[in-house]
Amino acid sequence: MKRVLSIIGAIALSSAIFAGGFLTNTNQSVRFLRNPARGASTEIDAVYSNPAGLSFMNHEGLWLSLNDQAAFQTRVATTTFAPFAMNGGSDTKEYKGEASAWVIPSLQVAYKLKNFVFSGFGSVIGGGGTLKFNNGLPSFEQPVSTLPVMANSMLSQMGMPADYNVSKYSLEQSLQGTSITYGAQLGISYKISDLFSAYVGGRASIVNNGYEGYLRNIQINPNIPPMGLSGDNMIPASTFIEGLKDAHFIDEATAAGLMAQVSDKEIDVKQSGWGIAPVLGFDFKYNHFNLGIKYDFMTSITIKNKTTKDNTGMYPDGKEINNDIPALLSVGASYKFFREKLTLNFGSHIFFDKDAKMANNIQKDLSNNTYEWLAGLEYKISNRFLVSAGGQITRFGLTDKFISDMNNYCNSASVGVGGEIGITDKLLVNVGYLFTKYDDYTKTNPYGDGSKEKYHRTSMTFGIGLDYKF
Repeated sequence: MKRVLSIIGAIALSSAIFAGGFLTNTNQSVRFLRNPARGASTEIDAVYSNPAGLSFMNHEGLWLSLNDQAAFQTRVATTTFAPFAMNGGSDTKEYKGEASAWVIPSLQVAYKLKNFVFSGFGSVIGGGGTLKFNNGLPSFEQPVSTLPVMANSMLSQMGMPADYNVSKYSLEQSLQGTSITYGAQLGISYKISDLFSAYVGGRASIVNNGYEGYLRNIQINPNIPPMGLSGDNMIPASTFIEGLKDAHFIDEATAAGLMAQVSDKEIDVKQSGWGIAPVLGFDFKYNHFNLGIKYDFMTSITIKNKTTKDNTGMYPDGKEINNDIPALLSVGASYKFFREKLTLNFGSHIFFDKDAKMANNIQKDLSNNTYEWLAGLEYKISNRFLVSAGGQITRFGLTDKFISDMNNYCNSASVGVGGEIGITDKLLVNVGYLFTKYDDYTKTNPYGDGSKEKYHRTSMTFGIGLDYKF
């Protein structure tokens, strides 16, 4: 039973509700929602997506962008395991986790002075929400579900008749995980020539995670008439064990071991840590064509437990855990047609996950790094109105050993739509919507022969952004 809560730390990976890799949010602007292929941008959102491209933006002076996004996600694990039938009658159960965040702001600033651009941003660059499993997870319930089997085996070894048995169990379980990584970046872009520009900067990342969970009130229905138990009522599993000990069916040591397994488990843990990493960029522009390249170095982060409650012994106060943010290589290209009214965008991302140390070293279980491919288009209806659409395909290096009910990641395809409105020559409003469709992932025999677990996710994000050119 102890291992039930021993893997809660991995839920930090499952709390992210934005687009991007395991620990990285790439949608840092509403422009991304309406067209995810922003790797060759030369507008204000290039502060994150293509900072070297800021040297070619058409605004001299200060440009501010304030964005807010609202993200919603559901994660479901549908599990088939024969012993689950002893709690409700069906061997297949659905465990749902929901996350929502109405306010996820970001601020981007750029100041162009001749060939130099000074820029920075502050935002949520990882995580961003609280994931709630009000009815727990299958990995919580699985060990409890085998209690009747264990009890029946013990009764048989004691020479009890076959009708002296346990046929039902029940429990209360819940888990809530929060993961937020705040980021602040500063840097300088320089226009080397009419064709080339470069960027150098650095980003500080601050991680704050929190987990609250419990597994309690484990009950069974023993039918043992000599002990006054008819099987009609549920009783605490601990009471049953005490009764076996008092009747001298088991000794003190055996009883103590069993009591530890069925006792209530509870955790309340917070984790924090920070790190700094450089960011480099390069941009090539020729007539209507633009190419942007950005490399975010891996951010080495160690987070430390601040434990309020933990009777599992798995979260010692002050213990340090690896939580590196993987390096990211972003490449984007764009081309403008029809007097620059239509812009085509393409791009790709590579997250170097296997080189980053994660909790419990689970990065070693990945088959490969994460790859994304992006494409989009924008059409300028007039000087005041622009519409856009785009998409993103994400492929993780998932394996049965890596994925679980907590690390519920699935390959996906995203589609975004939206537009921009020029309220004045200086004030712009961007709106966008991004919908993500995930592939289901089925894991065979997660709890032994005949068991299976299917992971399913849904996700959507809305956003509005205000840009002002001074």
